[in-house]
Order: sequence, then C-alpha cells, then structure tokens
Amino acid sequence: MSRIEVRSLCKNFGPRTAVEGLDFDVAAGEVFGLLGPNGAGKTTTVRILTGLLRPTSGQATVCGVPLDGDGEMLRSRVGLLTEQPGLYDRLTARENLRFFLKLHHRDTPDSWEAARRWMQRFGLGGREDDKCGNFSKGMRQKLALIRALLHDPQALFLDEPTSGLDPESARAVREAVGELAAEGRTVVLCSHNMAEVERLCARVAVVKGRLLAVGTVPELRRQTGLVEIHVEGSAGAAGEALGPVVPPCVWVAEGHVLRVTLAGGVSIPDVVALLAGSRVRIHAVLPAQRALEDVYLELTRGSETEAT
Repeated sequence: MSRIEVRSLCKNFGPRTAVEGLDFDVAAGEVFGLLGPNGAGKTTTVRILTGLLRPTSGQATVCGVPLDGDGEMLRSRVGLLTEQPGLYDRLTARENLRFFLKLHHRDTPDSWEAARRWMQRFGLGGREDDKCGNFSKGMRQKLALIRALLHDPQALFLDEPTSGLDPESARAVREAVGELAAEGRTVVLCSHNMAEVERLCARVAVVKGRLLAVGTVPELRRQTGLVEIHVEGSAGAAGEALGPVVPPCVWVAEGHVLRVTLAGGVSIPDVVALLAGSRVRIHAVLPAQRALEDVYLELTRGSETEAT
C-alpha cells in the first residue's frame, strides 16, 4: 500500500520551472531516497508534499490526504526536518519543543515524556533548560529532528538529517530512521551522502527538475551498467574498435582490461558483438559493481547532455 502517491507534479516560480512531471510512489514503512544536485527541485518537492507549497499542476496524496484537501490534517500526519533547523535561539530546548507540541494540540505529560526520551537518546539529556542559541550545529540538528517526531507522524521528510553531526550522533540518527521504518512509518530522505542513502534506502529517485530514474540501487546500477571485458593484447586497441559506433558508451583501458560504461540502450551483447566483429579475442566478460555515487553522476550528467 502506498503512503505517498505523486502524479505529474509540477511547480513553476514565474517563468522558471522547479519540478516538472514527477511520478513516484512510496510505501508505508519504506525509506525512500530523493537525490539530486543543488537546485534540482528536491526541497520544492518536499515542501509541496508537506503542504508548505501549492503545486502548479499535478496531484499527490500523502498519508491519505490529497494536497488540495485538509491542510491541517496533512501537517498532523507528516514530520519535516529542514536543512536549516529553524529553532528559536532565545528559547530553551524545552520551550522550543513545547511550543511545537502546542501547535499540534499535544502539550501533554505523555508527549513531553516522549520528548525527554528522544533527548536522552540523542545525547541532549540534561540540556532541556539550556537556550538553543548556545547549542552547537549538531545539537540544533538533533533537537530539530526530535521536534519533527513529537507529534507521532506517519511520514517523515528528512533533509540532510546527519549534516553537522559527529559519527556517533550520525549513527544514532541512522538507527532511529531504521527503527521508525520498522514501526511502519514512511521516511523520505534527501541527502548528498551516497553511502548513507545506500545503507538506509529501499529505493531512490534521482531528480533534476524532472524524474531521471527511480528504483532500487541494484536496478539503477543495471540501468547505467559497467562491464569489464578481459581481452587478449591491448585493451586500448580493443576500445578503439568500439569507435563512433557506440557513442553513448565511455570506455577506459587498463592493460588487458576494458571497462565500458553502458548507456543509451546499448547492451553487453552489443559491445561484445562489436569487439568480436573487429577480431578482438575476448577471455572474459564480467559485470562490475558500481558505487551509487557513480550511478548518480552518470544520470545527472546525462541529463545535461540531453538538455543541450
């Protein structure tokens, strides 16, 4: 069952198009990565899905609430951690959290006890009555995450949740994200930390104004595949045999190994057939594991090529 459904979502700011034609679903209990370079429309998308912006066109349903439905109900069902924590520096941690709880009509002893447990977990125990203006960047980030959780949302939108955190705190946040998903909450994670995304996310979407790709990391790797071809003689000479016949492919030669990045619908059999047709003797053809970062760069750079 999908907790978030996005259909043909578009947002224009005057003549500028921020996002165009986005389509994806996110299931209950899924950690979903939303990736893209700066200015790609990730923050705009999150603001639309949390009710902070109205789309220019298209539709979406979040936690059973359509974007043109009950805005207060939508905000009660989603939690949002923005890249800038947005805390009140002159208020204490307790006052910041209680102010937020009052906005959601949840300023009860039980809610504050939940807040206290989260503060203890994230190393903020005993700092409840310290002013937030005296907190470090990492402390502010952790308090903002606690604030996003306090009203027990069904879906969480996290923008760079481990930014500014030390390794121990970052691990605590990652563990919390995993536990929240295990409880059935949906988590949409915006991050430039590819290792973190690969570790946490069941699926990812790569956007750059429009949707470039969506799927599991293995699926994206297959979409922009890398293959190692072990040849007899010089791999460089073998690469030259590909020539202009396979323009989408990029190849690198090291000794007897030719590494070919597949793109533009070109398959491994296509490349092997070209090499065999040029009388290159092939000893082995091995799919190579690609880092998510390489796949991400391939997709976003490829979109620039298409645009020109």
